[in-house]
Amino acid sequence: MQRKIIAVAATIALALTGFTTANAQAKPDRLKAVLAQMDKASKAFESAEASIEKQQFEKIVNDTTKEKGTIYFLRSGKSMQVGAKFDNGQTMEYKDGLVRLYTAGTNQLTQYSAKGANQARNEAFLTLGFGGSGSDLAKAWEIKDLGTEKMSDGSRMVEVEKLDLTSKEASVRNNFTHIVIWVDLESDISLKQVGYTPSGDTNTTIYTNIHLNPKKINTSAYAIKCKGKCS
Repeated sequence: MQRKIIAVAATIALALTGFTTANAQAKPDRLKAVLAQMDKASKAFESAEASIEKQQFEKIVNDTTKEKGTIYFLRSGKSMQVGAKFDNGQTMEYKDGLVRLYTAGTNQLTQYSAKGANQARNEAFLTLGFGGSGSDLAKAWEIKDLGTEKMSDGSRMVEVEKLDLTSKEASVRNNFTHIVIWVDLESDISLKQVGYTPSGDTNTTIYTNIHLNPKKINTSAYAIKCKGKCS
């Protein structure tokens, strides 16, 4: 379930769309400045809404599944609310420490409690690169700064910082050996994330058409609506 949460949101994609590989290697002392810039931008983050593209590659069958949709992030105090709708009929909601995943085709609702000791960790996954501070990132991950690249946000090319993250928790590394994110430091928003599993699978998520701190997000458009009683 942990892997599904990341894939749906953090992780919720395996195509290298819209970015160039003009990779500039980071200087040894640059990471401290990068995290400080994320700290600063995080303070201004309130909400975001974006188009999302997911692709999940399974090595054992050499197959890739693709999904597209929209997603929003809404900060409330120290907590984050997340909702996503996909073209395949799946809807995901994270609110008050509860993850809910609904599949319209089967009218099935799956729920997962992330409250208690694991809530902060799960929120860190769900909001990876979306308003999270650099200080919090450094608490949970060993970070390698791989330098800067140019990447499309759907309307223009922006400079992003490429960060390679390895969790400090063994239980997380059992699911993902490491995660690479591409972060627009000015907005503290990740345009792309790739999670690598021990079995060689990858989960990639790409965000475009990002609206930062819109006046209002229509969260009702992301509401889970079962057909009668959910199974």
